Amino acid sequence: MYTSRVLSVKDCDQIHNSSMEILKVLGVKIDHEVVYRKMLDAGARPLDEKKRIVALPEALVKRALESAPSKFKLADRRGEAVEIFPEGPNLFWGANAMYMVHGKKRTLVDAQSFEDVTRVTDALENVYAAVGANVTGCPPFSRDVYAFRMMLENTNKHLRPVIFTPNGIEAIMEMANIALDGKSMADNPIFSLGYSIVSPLHWGPTCMDLYLKSSGYKIPMMVNGEPLAGGTAPVTLAGAIALSNAEILSGITILQVLEKGRPSVYNLGFAHVIDMKSAISLSGSAECALLAGAGANLAEYYKLPSASWVSTESMVVDEQSALEKTFNAFSHLANGTNLIWGVGQLESQLTLSLEQAVIDNETIGQLKRIRRGIEVNKESIALDLIKEVGHAGDFLSTEHTLENFRKELVFPELLSREKREAWDNSGSKTLLEKAEIKVKEILAQKKINYLPEAQREKIMKLEKKWIEKNG
Repeated sequence: MYTSRVLSVKDCDQIHNSSMEILKVLGVKIDHEVVYRKMLDAGARPLDEKKRIVALPEALVKRALESAPSKFKLADRRGEAVEIFPEGPNLFWGANAMYMVHGKKRTLVDAQSFEDVTRVTDALENVYAAVGANVTGCPPFSRDVYAFRMMLENTNKHLRPVIFTPNGIEAIMEMANIALDGKSMADNPIFSLGYSIVSPLHWGPTCMDLYLKSSGYKIPMMVNGEPLAGGTAPVTLAGAIALSNAEILSGITILQVLEKGRPSVYNLGFAHVIDMKSAISLSGSAECALLAGAGANLAEYYKLPSASWVSTESMVVDEQSALEKTFNAFSHLANGTNLIWGVGQLESQLTLSLEQAVIDNETIGQLKRIRRGIEVNKESIALDLIKEVGHAGDFLSTEHTLENFRKELVFPELLSREKREAWDNSGSKTLLEKAEIKVKEILAQKKINYLPEAQREKIMKLEKKWIEKNG
């Protein structure tokens, strides 16, 4: 049980009741005729036929929550699966963005930079999933498909495509089937999906198409509330949470109506706060950490896995990015968030940095050690050894130290752990300088193509056909 909770059970009860009132009185707008009709057939009550606004009775929401599984598996390209559930593992993911930053210079994400991002992600041991991006240099309608193919080529980790068009998911599922080589998508969820509501209370056509067209395969779906406290939601955090909770519950209800038993991830952690001085949408503030923690608490309340995002307002890799990303990530772990986005992220989620990704990987390693805690048993207390060493001996040369130090201690690759003289003699490098060297080492290694040539040919033909069809 996680003890550093943002919301008590009583708080969750009050927020739940308020969210049910929102769904009963205001309802949600479903900007998709087919999904709208299916919701009416399932028991939703029409409030405005012309605008496709429906009220969701509490009984309908309750049935949806009961059918959404509390546990499900995510898989990587090697076929290794991880079970996801409340109070379960904390997995850090990459992130999507429009830009790359190199030093202080910002550029658009092109094909080469996205390949670099994916290769670096593949090399980081504390990062579980690679995430798509808005890759330039290809037709805008094909960027989701193009990025998914590049991820298939450059990593064997779990994949999270970013959907930009209603039809993109069809090509992505075909590509995944080729990569699975006859294995079931439901039994081997090598990719997962997600989409955000347009707050307040509006499910757009691209999202509803994604929900509908990807139904029937048990593909895990992240249901994202993305309120902007003070902008698209009340400035009080409790009000933003109540509204976003209603939005997420409505999304889970829609998912379960379209496909009963589909794995659903509760994600309030994409919530933001508007800065009242600059009007910037914040993603690295203390309030964002509280919103993310509340999301994990509510997900546990509903017996669902949770997701969130760790970012920073810093434009570059610096002390601010280190401060904001560390306390946000710690808050996520303390409250039990399962899937945590944002490795390499900067500039309010707009930008990616390869060096920041490498530093984030180090940070995650330290936080995972804190999360693991202290194992207390006869072997770890080592009372007999303490008695044997007595008053004047040492523990460094004992078998106990040799047998236990590797599993007890974390050995970061980039953090400074030497005396000043050694640090001076090695060039007095800062953490950022070490991260730059690490990135160069990763990208200098021989490129691994994770797609067998026969599969790659099929996928390239599919991509070309899809672009010609939709172009």
